[in-house]
This record gives sequence, structure tokens and C-alpha cells, in this order.
Amino acid sequence: MTNRRQALLLCAAGCCACTEQARQIPASAVREPEAKARPPAEPLQIAEFSQSGLPLGTAQAHKLILHDEEWERRLTPLAFSVTRRRGTELAFTGKYNKHGEAGIYRCVGCNTALFHSQTKFDSGTGWPSFYDVIAPENVYTAQDNSLGEPRDEVVCRRCDAHLGHVFPDGPEPTRLRYCINSVALRFQPFV
Repeated sequence: MTNRRQALLLCAAGCCACTEQARQIPASAVREPEAKARPPAEPLQIAEFSQSGLPLGTAQAHKLILHDEEWERRLTPLAFSVTRRRGTELAFTGKYNKHGEAGIYRCVGCNTALFHSQTKFDSGTGWPSFYDVIAPENVYTAQDNSLGEPRDEVVCRRCDAHLGHVFPDGPEPTRLRYCINSVALRFQPFV
């Protein structure tokens, strides 16, 4: 017998022995590992806005950290896939692609203000596009290499929801195009 075959046979025999031992352990003796509590997150400064779109200043908020099961209860399956799994809705299918009402676009996960309707434009890409965020403290960008080419992912600062991507091909005055998934947004019309 070769050394490789001997090693495979020994490994298989060991697995069978472990399986037999595991059958003999009563279920009451098996303990689940204790869930580790997450350390409290540093407080964030989030820009707040009135129902008429006026800035109210910044407020201290804590990062919203939930387990996947809770996110699944709160969000639609598509919103969960996009915001928690970094998915993308199909182009030209989102309800805010051609939306033109005046108001604030907020995060579907935590209600943080993200975009003002005044910065929305039709990019022809099939996703809602904005040339600026409502407040830089409410979002952040992270490098995304998922398609083999670096892109800048746009993320909600309060709940880490994936919103979309930002590209350097937008209109003046920023020349940026925030290409955002409709299902990551909740629209609040001005009152």
C-alpha cells in the first residue's frame, strides 16, 4: 500500500470512529457556543432634516446593528438582497427611476436622510441618479471589486445598507453620479 492510500484509510477510519463517538453523546450534554455580544458602536453624527427639507443640524445616533433575521422581517426580499447582500435591482424597474416629486430620499433600513430631490437627474441608466448626497456625514463610500473592476460603493453610515455606486461622470456642480437602487430608498415628500 502506498503512503497516500494508508493516509486516506486512516483518515476514513478516524472519521467513522468520531461519528460513532458523537452518536453516544447525549444531546443534553452538547452546549451551543455562547453568542458574543457586539461591543457598543461609537456614536455617530447624523444630519437631520425637517419635513420641508430644511437642515436641522446634526444629532448623535448609534449605528443600527441587527441580525439578518431581523432585517428580513423589516425589509422586502428584494430590499434585503440589495441592502444587506450588496445586490442590484434590474435597470428601469425601480419605482424612483423616473420619480420627480419634491422631497427627501431616505434609507429604507434606518430612515436616515440620503438625497434631496433637487439633486436628482435622469442619467438614462435605469436607476435613480443624484449628483450629490444631502449630507456627507450620512453616507460613506467603500471600494467594491466584486465585478473585477474597482468601483465606489455608496453605503448608509447609520445602518451600513448598500445603496448603490458613485461614478465620476455626473453633471455640474459635482460631476458625480450617485447611481442608487430604488429599493434602498424610502421617499418622504415635503410637507
